Amino acid sequence: MLTIHNFARGVRGLRVMWLCEEMGLPYEVKYVTFPPSAAYRALHPPGSVPYLQDDTAGVGLAESVAILLYLANRYGPTPLLPPRDAPQLARVLHLAEFGESEVGAGMNTLLAARFMAPAADKDNWSVRAQRARLERALGYLANALGDQEFLAGTGLTLADISVAPTLGLFQGVVSVPLPAKLDTYRQRLQARPAWQLAQVRCQGEQPAPTP
Repeated sequence: MLTIHNFARGVRGLRVMWLCEEMGLPYEVKYVTFPPSAAYRALHPPGSVPYLQDDTAGVGLAESVAILLYLANRYGPTPLLPPRDAPQLARVLHLAEFGESEVGAGMNTLLAARFMAPAADKDNWSVRAQRARLERALGYLANALGDQEFLAGTGLTLADISVAPTLGLFQGVVSVPLPAKLDTYRQRLQARPAWQLAQVRCQGEQPAPTP
C-alpha cells in the first residue's frame, strides 16, 4: 500500500494523489497537523509534506516532484512519463521541475509575506522581486503551452501534474494574476475525473481507499 502524508488541502500532496488516481494506484492519506507532531517528525525529521511510504518496496521519500518520478518509474510504464529514448522526455522533466522550482517554491515567500509578515514587510523589496520573478515564470509557462492542450504535447504528463495544481493556489491567495491561457488550462485539467477524486482526498475528507 502507498501512504501519502500531507496537510489537508496541501497542493504538493495533491500532485501525488492526482498521479495515483491517473495511474490507478491504490493509496491512503494520512493528514499531518500544522505544526507537525513529534510522531511525524520521527518519521520524517524535516517535517515537510508530502511524504510517501511505499510499504511494498520498503521505501519512504519526500519532495513531490521526486515522488512523481518515483511512482511513474516504479509502477509504470505510463504515458505520463515518456520512455527514456523519447524526444519528449527532456521537456517533461524540465517542466515538471519548473513547476516546483520556479512556481511552487516561488509562492512560499509570497504566502509567508501575506499571512505571517509584519505589516511593514508585506510588500518589501524581497516580496516585490519574488512577485516579478513569478510573473516571468507564468509568462514562460503560457508561452510553453502555446495552443496545445497539455504542456508537453498531445497528452497529459508529469509536467501537467506538477504545474496545474500549483496554479490553483493563485486564485484568491497570491496577488499575481494568471495569464488567461493558463487559467483556462488549469480549469480544463481540474475537470478531469482523476483530479476530482484526488481533490476530495486532499481536502481532508476521507472516502474509502481507491480499489
